Amino acid sequence: MGGRGRRVVLWRHGQTAWNIERRFQGSLDIELTETGTAQARRSARLLAALKPDAIVASDLKRAAATAAELAAVTGLTVSHDASLRETYAGRWQGLTHDEIMAQFGEEYTAWKRGEPVRRGGGELESEVADRAAPVVLESTEKLPDGGTLVVVSHGGTIRTTIGRLLGLEPRTWEALGGLSNCCWSVLGEGVRGWRLLEHNAGSLPEPVLGDDD
Repeated sequence: MGGRGRRVVLWRHGQTAWNIERRFQGSLDIELTETGTAQARRSARLLAALKPDAIVASDLKRAAATAAELAAVTGLTVSHDASLRETYAGRWQGLTHDEIMAQFGEEYTAWKRGEPVRRGGGELESEVADRAAPVVLESTEKLPDGGTLVVVSHGGTIRTTIGRLLGLEPRTWEALGGLSNCCWSVLGEGVRGWRLLEHNAGSLPEPVLGDDD
């Protein structure tokens, strides 16, 4: 890593009806609500101020529609990639949180402890990172020095990608708190690799001065 000063903004999609119901979406293709579209439009106006050089997004409707709002204000073309989809969670998908706890309580608890669990018979978190992180890195390599990439994806996929890029052990990824709808995290490139600059942000990042003082 040459410290080229590039930046990655990982932006979660806007609200869906299933988010409100606390229903596990996974890789199912759920659309934004009107509120979700409004969230995306507001956030896009903010993120446009970062002057992104490229946008890459999950091809699921909720992420694609969110990315489209940023494309509309920046004039950029969105590159869609299925590798940025949310975790496939098998039998968990479509269930509410309470239903998951009732039917898969031990599995859920083991996952929260940081154990590698195929939730509902689906993907491991490390497998999600295996498919998503390379897309982010390959897209970043196309940026100019000091360039900015916006990645529009899903909460679980963003968390695992951040964990992988920071070199954290998978069992610790849960320590990265979740992202609210249409909030984002920012990774900056330095001479020692990637650094988490912002997490679950809904406003533009401010310069950090003297953080080691």
